[in-house]
Amino acid sequence: MTDTIVIDWSTLPVPIDDGAANHLEGTSLPDFALTSTSGEAVHLSSLAGRTVIYAYPWKKRPDDPLLDGWLAIPGAPGCTPQSCAFRDYADELREAGAAYLFGLSTQDPARQREAVERLHLSFPLLSDEDLRFTKALSLPTFGTAGMTLLKRLAMIVSHGVIEKVFYPVFPPDRNAADVLAWLKAHRQD
Repeated sequence: MTDTIVIDWSTLPVPIDDGAANHLEGTSLPDFALTSTSGEAVHLSSLAGRTVIYAYPWKKRPDDPLLDGWLAIPGAPGCTPQSCAFRDYADELREAGAAYLFGLSTQDPARQREAVERLHLSFPLLSDEDLRFTKALSLPTFGTAGMTLLKRLAMIVSHGVIEKVFYPVFPPDRNAADVLAWLKAHRQD
């Protein structure tokens, strides 16, 4: 597919587990809607079955310059490889029990729609540009270039409750395979 990027992850700083996601497993999702690239408002807390949500910091467009210092921020680079991996594993994730799959960032819906089209994603991205969802769950964040961005993580949610968290995520292109392996090992009947 287009925009599949090969990165030598060994040249980038590895994120450490700072404990910022330790509180999430067992937590109920807040009951409000997020704007989706499909144009619908999505109430994650009310979705039945298992939902996979992967969070990424900032997806640049091909013509955007890289943010100053981006490659030096542990765990920041890799949004496109992470999304492309989830795209490539989407069918297998569904077969393993994921009823829903979403990407999540603090970017605005227009930027996210561009990414869905350019990367040929078969699932919507959700915008938390007002940080309401992020703050309600105390999701791990970092700041750069005047923006508050999500640290990369993935959550498996079952009937509105966070069942499993992958954090920190590195390398990002392996995240979808790790989520798939967990789903296969923890199938629900």
